[in-house]
Amino acid sequence: MVKIKISIVNVVMTASIGQEVDFCELRKYKEIFHDSDVYGGRVAYFKKPGMEGKVSIFLSGKMISAGTKSEAQAFKELRLAMIFLVERNLAKTVELQPKTQNLVVLADFEASLNLEKFSENLNAIYEPEQFPGAILRITKPFKTSILVFASGKVVITGLKSSGQIKPTIQLLKQLIESNQ
Repeated sequence: MVKIKISIVNVVMTASIGQEVDFCELRKYKEIFHDSDVYGGRVAYFKKPGMEGKVSIFLSGKMISAGTKSEAQAFKELRLAMIFLVERNLAKTVELQPKTQNLVVLADFEASLNLEKFSENLNAIYEPEQFPGAILRITKPFKTSILVFASGKVVITGLKSSGQIKPTIQLLKQLIESNQ
């Protein structure tokens, strides 16, 4: 295994404007989707043309960006939502303190893997009748869950920053190479 293709496919980032949001006013704008039947009406969704993801806005002023492919883009979309609220006098400007909650990363080791052996040696969950991949949970260097497929493709979830990707891939590479 020489070449490993890696891509971030989803970033979930949170921030708060620290003030309540008036959903009655918010519903007036085409960039907002709010349905009182969804989550008891406690959340609205903000989406403008050109956005990669969307931002969930809660009554409390907490926001969640989901669907972007970088932390910078997630933060940009959280700021965009705050600016949208400020420009319509629905909130006051604050300095956002974003926190990455989850990165979903795809990696392709471009090699066939023996999931039976891999799972047995690493105590991973592998039940091919129920799911075609092995589920590996690790706590070091970072707490994460990894789906490993026989094709050599993996899905990594639970990372808290893009800086955690490389060490996790390195560990996974070592585990795959030593358990084939």
